[in-house]
Amino acid sequence: MTIRVMLVDDQALLRTGFRMVLTAQQDMEVTAEAGDGAEALAILRQTPVDVVLMDVRMPNVDGVEATRRICEGGEGGPGSPKVLILTTFDLDEYAFSALKSGASGFMLKDVPPGDLLDAIRAVHSGDAVVAPSTTRRLIDRFSSVLPATATEPVAKELERLTEREREVLVLIAQGLSNGEIAARLVLSEATVKTHVGRILAKLGLRDRVQAVVLAYETGLVRAGG
Repeated sequence: MTIRVMLVDDQALLRTGFRMVLTAQQDMEVTAEAGDGAEALAILRQTPVDVVLMDVRMPNVDGVEATRRICEGGEGGPGSPKVLILTTFDLDEYAFSALKSGASGFMLKDVPPGDLLDAIRAVHSGDAVVAPSTTRRLIDRFSSVLPATATEPVAKELERLTEREREVLVLIAQGLSNGEIAARLVLSEATVKTHVGRILAKLGLRDRVQAVVLAYETGLVRAGG
C-alpha cells in the first residue's frame, strides 16, 4: 500500500527537501502540499491523504488549529488523515497543544531521513510517535500549561487501572519504550504491549501521546519530577 503524504509548511525549501526524501520511497508519495493550515484544510476536502506532516508556526491558520480541525473531523478530507507534527522544538511553544489536539506524534525538523520515514510508517499503521529521548524535554518545556493539581473528574479516570497498569503508565509518561519498560519491570515486551493496550482501552485514549498527556494532567507524573 502506498502512503499518501501531505506536506504543510510555509517554507517552500523545506517542503522540497522532504518531498525529495519521500518520493524516493517505493511505499510513499506526496499527494499534496500547502503553505499554511487554511490552505491545507481546503486541499484536504478534495484530496485523499493518509499522513499530514504539519509545521506548527505558520501564517493564517497555524498547525495547532489545523490539527484540531482535522482530528475532530469537523474539517479535513477523506480517510481521516493522521497528523505528524514537525517542529523546531526550541522555538515552537505550541507542540504540546498540537498533541492534545489529536496529533499522532512529533518529530524535530532536523530528524535523520530514516527516522522520519519510520515515523511516517508508524503513524500510518496506527502507532504514535513521540521520541522517548525527547518526551521528558517536551513535558518540561510545556509544564507551564499543565495544571498544578489534577481535577477530580480527570483523576478518577485512573481508578479504572490496576496497580501494574499505573506503573506502566508512569513509565510511558517518563518516555520509556516498551522494551525499556519490560526491562525495568522484569516483564516480557509482549506483556508490556498488552498492558499498554488495556490502559488505552480503559481510559478511552487513542495512543501513547494521549496517555502521556493524561498522566501529567492527572498529576500521576509531574513535570521535572
